[in-house]
Amino acid sequence: MSNMLEIHNLVAGYGNAVVLDGISLHASSGSIVSVLGPNGAGKSTLLNSLGGIMPSAGKVLFEGEDISDLPVEDRLMRGIALVPETRELFGLMTVEENLLLGGFRPRQLGDRNWRSGLEPVYALFPRLKERRKQRSNTMSGGERQVLAIGRALMSQPKLLLLDEPSLGLAPLIVQDIMRSISALSKTGLSVLLVEQNARAALAISSYAYVLETGKFVTEGEATHLMHDERLVAIYLGA
Repeated sequence: MSNMLEIHNLVAGYGNAVVLDGISLHASSGSIVSVLGPNGAGKSTLLNSLGGIMPSAGKVLFEGEDISDLPVEDRLMRGIALVPETRELFGLMTVEENLLLGGFRPRQLGDRNWRSGLEPVYALFPRLKERRKQRSNTMSGGERQVLAIGRALMSQPKLLLLDEPSLGLAPLIVQDIMRSISALSKTGLSVLLVEQNARAALAISSYAYVLETGKFVTEGEATHLMHDERLVAIYLGA
C-alpha cells in the first residue's frame, strides 16, 4: 500500500517555543493512523502544520509530492481537509448551509453536481438530514462534531485530519463517531486521527504514534500498542 502522507523531521512551534521537535510519520492510502498523547504534547500543532495553518520546517509529502511550502488553500485543493478541535461552525447558519460551505473544493474544480455530495453525507449521518434546516448553534456537542466532519467531507477529501473528535462527548456518542470514521476509511479515505481517548482511537486504527513533549516516544501497529503495558498504564487507564 502506498503512502498517502509522509512527514520527515517536522519542526513547528510558536515564536521561539518549539512544540514539535523533528518528528517523522507516514500514513498509507485508505488507512486510519492515530496520534495519541496528553494535553500539550503537540498533537494539534501537528495537524495545524499539516493543514498549512501554522508554519513549520521539515518535509511534508502528499501523494509523493512535496507540499511543505504550500499555503492552506492549496493544501485544501489537493484534498487535505482539517476538522479542528474547536469545530468552527457558523452558528447562525443551518446545518445544510454549513455543509454547502464545505463544497468549495469540488465547486472550484468545476464539478457542476457538487451539491450531490450532500447525499452521501446524509447517508452516513442521518441526524444531519433530519436537522438540515436547524441552526447549528442549537445542536448538541455530538451533533456539532458530526456536522464538522460532514462539512469536511463535502470537500471530497483524500486525507481527513481529525483533531480530538471525541472531546467532551458522552461515551455512546464517541462510539458512534468512531464507527463513522471507520466506515469512511473503508471507502478509501485516509484519516490522521489526533486523540486523547487512546482506547477508542486504537480500536479503529491500523497504526499509531505516541507523542510526548514534541517527540514520538512509541509507534507501532494499533493492535500491538493496545497490549503495550506502559502505554496501557499511562493512556488507557489501567
